[in-house]
Amino acid sequence: MQIDWAQFTPWAALAGGVLIGLASVAFALGLGRIAGISGIVAGLLRPQKGDFGWRIAFVGGLLAAPLIYSLATPLPALRIDAGVPLLVAAGLLVGIGTRYGSGCTSGHGVCGLSRFSPRSLAATLAFMAAGFTIVFLTRHVFS
Repeated sequence: MQIDWAQFTPWAALAGGVLIGLASVAFALGLGRIAGISGIVAGLLRPQKGDFGWRIAFVGGLLAAPLIYSLATPLPALRIDAGVPLLVAAGLLVGIGTRYGSGCTSGHGVCGLSRFSPRSLAATLAFMAAGFTIVFLTRHVFS
């Protein structure tokens, strides 16, 4: 996957970040919950009474957002430089990592850091270090 820097729009990226922050605050104030995607999806796998509806609505919103956005403007071209087996392996590793890390980047990086959680700081630093390491290895060592 490559970024087309000629089409990069920092104002749109800033607006997206602000919307994510506002949505996280509204979610915390409205439901008293952390907007961590992995925890929300995991709760769908073992639903509890009174807990299923808001989780389905949240995931439905995540899936519907790009469709709604595409009505206003064309979506960027998607190009993935990996095969299906690698994508499946990557998805499984991310899922396992979120279980071991007790959350994902949205839960720790967005919501946890904003609450000054030391555990979230450690998790986010670990996520970032792992990402930097993998990119460096794949681009400069194994290429």
